[in-house]
Amino acid sequence: MTLKSLINIGLLFILFSASAQNMKEGFTYLETGKYAKAESFFSSVLEEHPDNKTARLCYGRAIGLNGKPEAANTLFTDLLADYPNDFEVKLNYGESLLWNSNFTAAKVYYQGLVKEDPKSFAALLGFANTLSNLKEYEDALTMVNKALDVSPGNPNAMVSKKYIYLGYAYQNQQAQNYEKAETLLNKNLELYGDDKDILLNLANLYLIWNKLDRAKTIYNRLAEQPKHKIIALNGLALVEHLNGKEKKALELSTEAYNSLTSATEASIVKQTTERYAQALIWNKKFKEAKNLIDRLITKTPNENWVLALRATLNIYKSDFKKSLIDYNQILKNDSTSFDGNLGKANVLKALGYTGDAYTSAENTLTFYDNQKDAVNFIKQLDNSFTPTLETKASYTFDNGDNEAYALTNTVEFPLSTRFKLLGNYGYRTTKNTVTDISATSSDLSLGIGYQLIPSITFKGTAGVTSANADTSNYTQLLTDLSLNIKSFKMQTLDIGYKRQIESFNAELLDRELVQNNYYANYNLSTNFNLGWFTQLIHTSQNDGNNRNLLFTSLYYNLLPKPSLKAGFNYQHITFKEQVPTIYFSPEKFNAGELFVNIIKDEAAAKPKEWFYNATVAFGYQFIEDDAKQSTYRLQGAFGYRFSERSLLNVYGTRSNIASATAAGFTFTEVGLRFKWLFLKKAVFDRD
Repeated sequence: MTLKSLINIGLLFILFSASAQNMKEGFTYLETGKYAKAESFFSSVLEEHPDNKTARLCYGRAIGLNGKPEAANTLFTDLLADYPNDFEVKLNYGESLLWNSNFTAAKVYYQGLVKEDPKSFAALLGFANTLSNLKEYEDALTMVNKALDVSPGNPNAMVSKKYIYLGYAYQNQQAQNYEKAETLLNKNLELYGDDKDILLNLANLYLIWNKLDRAKTIYNRLAEQPKHKIIALNGLALVEHLNGKEKKALELSTEAYNSLTSATEASIVKQTTERYAQALIWNKKFKEAKNLIDRLITKTPNENWVLALRATLNIYKSDFKKSLIDYNQILKNDSTSFDGNLGKANVLKALGYTGDAYTSAENTLTFYDNQKDAVNFIKQLDNSFTPTLETKASYTFDNGDNEAYALTNTVEFPLSTRFKLLGNYGYRTTKNTVTDISATSSDLSLGIGYQLIPSITFKGTAGVTSANADTSNYTQLLTDLSLNIKSFKMQTLDIGYKRQIESFNAELLDRELVQNNYYANYNLSTNFNLGWFTQLIHTSQNDGNNRNLLFTSLYYNLLPKPSLKAGFNYQHITFKEQVPTIYFSPEKFNAGELFVNIIKDEAAAKPKEWFYNATVAFGYQFIEDDAKQSTYRLQGAFGYRFSERSLLNVYGTRSNIASATAAGFTFTEVGLRFKWLFLKKAVFDRD
């Protein structure tokens, strides 16, 4: 934080005595901050008395404080040549170096002044402010304390000390030395009581540190001061948002917004209006948010903070291209804008322009060194391109006396932001404990993933499966080819072909049943919490049979954090041929179920946090023209993220919905899954 605005101490050491000129009027202008009038006054004095030292000093201070620091420095340089041993002139020259932000030279100069007069308050305070601007806060504190020893309780020194503490705390916050920053801010509070600036800095530290309860306590402490209650409410609304309590955030923000009056400071009106618009967006009240933002655009067109609100609204509505237009305009207005640079990075990532997203995030760091959000954004992108191993081990059994053990290992190895190698190895052994039929299979496949254009990604794998069963041993080709398409807002489409071997149980594996699946998956999201997923699969088998499958799911998002949704699933299956003695193959099969699903997403889990998901579903299935049968499905997973690079979870499924084996069965699977970024970083260098 720059302290130039605090350095107005020269009048404390301008020594003037009775002189031929009455300059009291000019001194008053300087003391009251009327620098233009002071400049005019002392200019007139110097026309008549060009050599008057006091008038020259005061004129130099007037022009320096009136936005002409270079001219002031030139004037004091001339004065110093005329009065090389005058300590008063030296002090003014030193201060002119600060006005010109020449802090390195000022440091050397003030060192000399303090050595010349160790008890000079002005020299000590000027040196402290110089060191603070150079971010040498330890030494700055030493100097300001020495100044206070000379002049106990001096208000200028006390203000400087407060801001030195704030700067020192911010420096540690940026370096993620959060405990040290907290200690410094608490020391500051001990000295200055419940000062607004210190409380806000402490609350912001807790937000960045993710100590949300502590941040809430500090904002409530600030809210006890009536004149700062609106600011505190804005902070409390943000805390509730970060805690996932969007309705409470809107309630607090609405209270703050309704408290605004014509007498409220413009900066607080802006901050409060901005938070209120954000709270509307967080609560998906998009119509109200748009109306408010449209009014702001009309009133203050091309204001960056308003453009940022509109960009945020469009991000929540998945109108990323519209957001990009606003962020580009923000950066046109101000290339250093934090919202513009990091906001653009997020939009570019969502649109699939990963390389440009990296560039925009790195631009943020050129202006905001070590900024946590930008650092985390880049870290998350880096992790998405770090080679990954995922291992699953499972045990499966059903009431048809079948059981199976399986192990799969999947590797993703990115070679660029658009291209990655894929590998998979799986082993499965299955047995029927009554018939004693057993079989094993091993699958090995390799492939690639390639982003053709930002909205279309190709994925292709090919390999072989080797099976050993009671009556046959064979090798078959495996393949999976697909396109993931995101060309339309809030919609995704997968189309593909997959060749596989039916390996659910030993008997089917022994029959060498090859399935050629042609599939399409369509997912639609909306801005009003409704979602729809549909899957179509046509399967042709090497035994001459064909299967058609339709699965569709309509669901509603009840809560965002953790995600809670409820919905209805419907499934329809037909087989060309009915071979019930071999596998479940009805001419027609229909099933419907109601479900509830809760998820704390592993992708959003921070290191050393738990994550989970659970699904409960009940319904009916209809096989041919038989009477309906009740069904249930229970699924769940519970895991722990050890670090940014590894996680572990257990999972399980239990269901009695008909499958490839038969109707009227109960199926259970339990397993363990481990995901690991097995290299520390990506193997490629970005351009």
